[in-house]
Amino acid sequence: MNTLLERVQAVLSTTPERWQRLVSTLPDDLLTRVPMTGEWSALNCLQHLLDAERSLFPVRFRAFLAGQDFEAYDPRKPHPDLDAQHPEQLAVAFAQQRRESLVLLGQVRDDDLERTVQHPQFGTVTLAQLLHTWAAHDLMHTVQAERALMQPFMLNCGPWRSFFRDHEIAIQKQES
Repeated sequence: MNTLLERVQAVLSTTPERWQRLVSTLPDDLLTRVPMTGEWSALNCLQHLLDAERSLFPVRFRAFLAGQDFEAYDPRKPHPDLDAQHPEQLAVAFAQQRRESLVLLGQVRDDDLERTVQHPQFGTVTLAQLLHTWAAHDLMHTVQAERALMQPFMLNCGPWRSFFRDHEIAIQKQES
């Protein structure tokens, strides 16, 4: 099997487990805490990952296999059904969707990786690029969630706070 496929499958298979662990052990107030106006809470990151798992990556994956160009995707589109669910329900739904996605991913062969379609914003893209993006997207939003979770701890660690300056969301936004 192709190294890219192995790595992508490894990342995609671990993300639901990480989220299930987070939502089953952390209190809701920490999961829903917005670190700064305009930033996402950990819960917002999970909601977005579930939305992307339902309506973005598998849809685009199937488009590649069918040779169909992509339609636009709005990541800021509201999803009231996601807002109404408890974090543990979201993690379970995400895990189920991800299992289905991993079955789809198991259909990829090395020669499929060079398939191309047209993206409405980026032009010609390959399946390999989509797979790289899918894995990076998982990791990015998990790190983003963990950064949000870190904020109240970092802000209250006294003299050790200097060790965490690179991870303080408010400071980074002000300096940018």
